[in-house]
Amino acid sequence: MGRSDPEEGQLPAPVKPPDGGWGWIVLFGCFVITGFSYAFPKAVSVYFKELMKDFHVGYSDTAWISSIMLAMLYGTGPVCSIMVNQFGCRPVMLIGGLLASAGMILASFTTNIIELYLTAGVLTGLGMALNFQPSLIMLGAYFDKRRPLANGLAAAGSPVFLSALSPLGQVLMEKFGWRGGFLIMGGLLLNCCTCGAVMRPLDMGMKRKMEKTQDKYEAKEMLPIGGKSEEGISATDGNKKGKKAKKKPKKGKKLLDFSIFSNRGFIIYTISKFILVLGLFVPPILLVNYAKDTGVPDTEAAFLLSIIGFIDIFARPACGMVAGLKWVRPHVSYLFSFAMLFNGMTDICSARASNYTGLVIFCVFFGISYGMVGALQFEVLMAIVGSQKFSSAIGLVLLIEAFAVLIGPPSAGRLVDALKNYEVIFYLAGSEVVLSALFLAMATYCCLNRGKKKEPPAEKNPSAAGGSDTEEAESDVQDAEEHGSDNHQLDHSTDNTMVAASEEANHVAEEQSREGGGCPQGDGEVLARDACNADQTVERDRF
Repeated sequence: MGRSDPEEGQLPAPVKPPDGGWGWIVLFGCFVITGFSYAFPKAVSVYFKELMKDFHVGYSDTAWISSIMLAMLYGTGPVCSIMVNQFGCRPVMLIGGLLASAGMILASFTTNIIELYLTAGVLTGLGMALNFQPSLIMLGAYFDKRRPLANGLAAAGSPVFLSALSPLGQVLMEKFGWRGGFLIMGGLLLNCCTCGAVMRPLDMGMKRKMEKTQDKYEAKEMLPIGGKSEEGISATDGNKKGKKAKKKPKKGKKLLDFSIFSNRGFIIYTISKFILVLGLFVPPILLVNYAKDTGVPDTEAAFLLSIIGFIDIFARPACGMVAGLKWVRPHVSYLFSFAMLFNGMTDICSARASNYTGLVIFCVFFGISYGMVGALQFEVLMAIVGSQKFSSAIGLVLLIEAFAVLIGPPSAGRLVDALKNYEVIFYLAGSEVVLSALFLAMATYCCLNRGKKKEPPAEKNPSAAGGSDTEEAESDVQDAEEHGSDNHQLDHSTDNTMVAASEEANHVAEEQSREGGGCPQGDGEVLARDACNADQTVERDRF
């Protein structure tokens, strides 16, 4: 009971996350995928000067390569969700790894900037998108109690790979040129296929075998020993098949579940995340130019980003550990709000930093707050919608974030060109991040927590939150009750028939004894004695 066959288009019952075991291999794969997805568009910037010389284009033209990669990573979220829901995580990731690698390999043979946009931008960006989203889905499937820590460790892949890919790209460009560097980078992206291969879906085969064995064992215990037990088992299997044929088929999994928009928590999270992305990426993008304008040498200005990355490496796992504490996890949305508030206030307070020491202090605090935001963003989303609907939720959220990414940093660049003042930009970016933090905290408290207090306990519906893993269990329980009631009615009718037959046999025996047949009375034993006469035998056969 409660099982379903994938061959019939029904969803398998959710499996309890193991919180370890093979999940650690999945976590390492997610670490690598996250590192490539977020760090690769930034690491490609080391080739921009050579591309400008070969193709005779400006910096803004080459910067579109990274922008297209990020746009594909965010904007193709719904497409990834549909493919994951249709084919599963592992096939999608294998295809994504091949596309990402093919894009960079083909880019090494391009002859103009437009071809670079189509290969390194569109093709590689699409491949990384098809790897990034399924890896997060598999991470949520393998971890539950340790999920905050797992998300923090996986998110640490971004700063680690950024600190490794940028120097590697510089070395490759010096030895092999940008074409050789692109070719080798394409080979490195084939590791995404390896990470996709380890994303093994949770096995349901052992669970089905155990339940089938248990059913047969129960049938043998209930039926008499002998040949009739095998007949009973076959009859039980036949009854199950008949019930399965009569039972209405369950609905297949939707390709893209828009019902999550009925979840108030998801709406609040999406709005807050859109406001956050408008200002979150602006300071690190403008930091190097801001430092140069204040008189900081080029090498020291570039080192500021390394400080942020180094702090970020330790901030993300540490924040994941804190979020996994028993007294913190139920309030993880408020911790996420604090992280955003911390980040926004860091931008505002450092807007007037005019020397290198002040900028270093800003980078330290920005690295801590930025790491906290990166470690908690997907953990909060998983907690809101649950693992069953996370694949659709993350795709829609990334699509909405794509618009914010295309609005925020370009608008900040235009304001810098118009005002020639970085201080205003830092104030504006920090204010947007603070606004998103206040909105998330206040909306969560007013709209969600108070709503839960007002609801009576009897009317709570676990599946209404959209993130419950027991949505399929309700229909299974109902089927089990119907199956149990049918068995009860069958047993009751069988008992009634046996009682009626016994009473009829006793009545015939009493009549024969009155006629002097000499057959002793008993509970059915009269009909089985060899001493009975022929009339009694005829009477027994007629009965």
